[in-house]
Amino acid sequence: MNPQSRSTSYSSTLAPRAMRRPSVSSRLSFAVSNAERGETSNGQGMAVQHQIEEEIAKIKRYEDFTTIDWVQDAAREQLRRKSRRKRTAGLYDTGRFDWKQRILESYEAAQGWIVVTIIGAAIGLNAALLNIITEWLSDIKLGYCKTGFYLNENFCCWGEDNGCADWHRWTGFEPVNYVIYIIFAICFSFTSATLVKSYAPYAAGSGISEIKCIIAGFVMKGFLGFWTLLIKSIALPLAIGSGLSVGKEGPSVHYAVCTGNVISRMFTKYRRNASKTREILSACAAAGVAVAFGSPIGGVLFSLEEMSSYFPLKTMWRSYFCALVATAVLAAMNPFRTGQLVMFQVKYDRTWHFFEVVFYIIIGIFGGLYGAFVMKWNLRVQAFRKKYLSNYAILEATLLAAATAIVCYPNAFLRIEMTESMEILFLECEGAEDYHGLCEPDHRLRNVVSLLVATVVRVFFVIISYGCKVPAGIFVPSMAIGASLGRTVGIIVQALHEANPGSVFFSTCQPDVPCITPGTYAFLGAAAALSGIMHITVSVVVIMFELTGALTYILPTMIVVGVTKAVSELFGKGGIADRMIWFSGFPYLDNKEDHNFGVPVSHAMIADVVSIPSTGLTLKAVERLLSKDSYQGFPIVDDENNKILLGYIGRTELCYAAERARKERTLSPLAKCTFAPRTNIDPIPTIYAPATPSSSSAPYGEQHEPDYSTSTQTTIDFSPYIDLTPLSVHPRLPLETVMELFRKIGPRVVLIEHRGRLMGLVTVKDCLKYQFKAEAAEHGEREREMLGIEEEGQERVWEVMRGVAGWVSDRVSGWSGGRVRLRDSWEGSRRQEAGGILEGTEMELDEGGGGLEQDGEDDDGGGGTRRRGSTRR
Repeated sequence: MNPQSRSTSYSSTLAPRAMRRPSVSSRLSFAVSNAERGETSNGQGMAVQHQIEEEIAKIKRYEDFTTIDWVQDAAREQLRRKSRRKRTAGLYDTGRFDWKQRILESYEAAQGWIVVTIIGAAIGLNAALLNIITEWLSDIKLGYCKTGFYLNENFCCWGEDNGCADWHRWTGFEPVNYVIYIIFAICFSFTSATLVKSYAPYAAGSGISEIKCIIAGFVMKGFLGFWTLLIKSIALPLAIGSGLSVGKEGPSVHYAVCTGNVISRMFTKYRRNASKTREILSACAAAGVAVAFGSPIGGVLFSLEEMSSYFPLKTMWRSYFCALVATAVLAAMNPFRTGQLVMFQVKYDRTWHFFEVVFYIIIGIFGGLYGAFVMKWNLRVQAFRKKYLSNYAILEATLLAAATAIVCYPNAFLRIEMTESMEILFLECEGAEDYHGLCEPDHRLRNVVSLLVATVVRVFFVIISYGCKVPAGIFVPSMAIGASLGRTVGIIVQALHEANPGSVFFSTCQPDVPCITPGTYAFLGAAAALSGIMHITVSVVVIMFELTGALTYILPTMIVVGVTKAVSELFGKGGIADRMIWFSGFPYLDNKEDHNFGVPVSHAMIADVVSIPSTGLTLKAVERLLSKDSYQGFPIVDDENNKILLGYIGRTELCYAAERARKERTLSPLAKCTFAPRTNIDPIPTIYAPATPSSSSAPYGEQHEPDYSTSTQTTIDFSPYIDLTPLSVHPRLPLETVMELFRKIGPRVVLIEHRGRLMGLVTVKDCLKYQFKAEAAEHGEREREMLGIEEEGQERVWEVMRGVAGWVSDRVSGWSGGRVRLRDSWEGSRRQEAGGILEGTEMELDEGGGGLEQDGEDDDGGGGTRRRGSTRR
């Protein structure tokens, strides 16, 4: 790779900074110049601010697949507040501050709480409707209600424990019921996948990984849009009803955040400011978990522990209030007509015994091993899906649903919907429904075998199903797996106690009171599996406590989750959401990871940077530079020889200024362009300075009408667009410190300078690239060998799948007399090029699993940037 292309590939990290601030600063400056031309110096303040606000409303603020520069965003918010205070003070001074102004001020102050109230109510309402629809779709596969076709089995047989005459199986012949079950599953899955692929590809998957990146500042247009919300809300119940081993609790975070984004954009305060929107999105993530589990406090802790890299006290209060409103609306809707917020909510009134800690530890170990195993193999399935199945999203989801229905129907615990099975496994035996003889001693062996089979089968289907192109979560499937294993352990412990009641091991058991409650083991198994797959701890404990209301089981839950966390750490940090970020190649620095590279930032920086000299560049040269779509931002230097750093300008700023100059005056291509910063420094930050291109002879503080001409001697002044204070560091600063700057401050790009001279630049992706190179160097040879084995194995699996598909196609063609030719259909589809649209939870990556291959900026902006770049494998 030549230095120039290397520069372009890395610098795209720098572009975002320029691309967002540029458009804002150019329009802001235009507003200032227009306002100042029409106002006197005494009365221009309000007019300038009004004009600025009008201009900001027209700005396309954030470019797709760029990173928000939180430094500039915070500066803009401070400017907005300052102008508002000045406007208010002016009204007081002139005596024009009346009751209308007081109402407006009160509304401005309370707008945040109004927004989260509306959003929380909408999230709660949507969650209740989805719960009702999901339960009906899950039950309709097994039968229907005679008194009302729209009723599920629980409502149809209200007050009955073991079914009723009003609930009717489809037929009296079980094989036909089996076929109907499979047909419904196929139809639901096919419809869900078709809706997602045709109308909202971003609605696929869980969405938690992408939301983490979005809250951190990565822009993905459409991911939180109205169509994504609508299609996800429709396709999610269909995907759950199809019986796929996926859950709705993870996607509930996505549709909750979509709801927050759609509603908050109706308010100017949030539409124009990313930092304010980030507060809302964090609150919505908390509300999504709250309505999924009926756990408002757990939702807030989940947002703090897993979702947000920036979580100040104000955001915590907003999250708490939003989760409270959402759960209150859900409780008012009462979707299960039981007064409970979730289907598997139970209460335990018996205490536990210290000898059970041994079995709790076993369950905790299982949770850690489960998480590590599923994450490892699911990523391999995702890589296979990306490489071979990207053109068969609908077919894949349909076949998965068919296979799941065929395999799961014979098993009593796999046949029913996962939340319903968890409700059964959590319950105590006394006075409760005895599903499948779960509480009968004579059926223990049969149930143990059935539960173990259910555990193994569910693990397999979770691995191959999570990531398919339908709305799919992994929370509840993991909890269902943990519950079935936990109930198995509970039944075994109960049998051991009954076989040896006089043993010293069970000496603390009271003689006339049931000693072992198998349902609590299922409950703890669910907590262990959830903690193992997501690598979260405190929020899991609180969620499980809020589910049961059992204070006595807080300590066992903490023990189980603590053991799970310890075992999980042996296999690497980060849960499935973090691994999916890694797999997708998103520019995200995980604050859970601690690095000790022991090298300065110069080892990771890009030295070959395309910069712009302050003088001497012609308009033709600028336009030639802009015509190359690679470059997204440019450092400004004194000249190409001394490389004295003067500032930074973005592609969008430069493009806007050049176009405006051409519209206002007839310019020669040989007109000179100057980027030299003016010597008279204004107290207002450069990005807010007037940005109308003007003659270089105009003083900095004045705004004369630009005088362009066709003369080649005309000088176009682009200096108002320059950021005079880009974040810069010394090349010997430790790389770990620079990574902390990206995490804590949030710039798009950091320039590297030594004694005033530009040495290079570094972005989030450059840090990530160095990290993965260092890791590859440490484990290089072994990883390459494993990679070769994996690719060979994937190729063999694909050949087998093609062989089976070919055999089926030939049989169908033979049976139909050649009228149905499936082979032509699927082979033709295989030959088609994959489209440019995103089709799931991951970005379109290159075959190495690396960089973003989207029509948009790669990551951040900088001195000559390319829109595509590789990240990692």
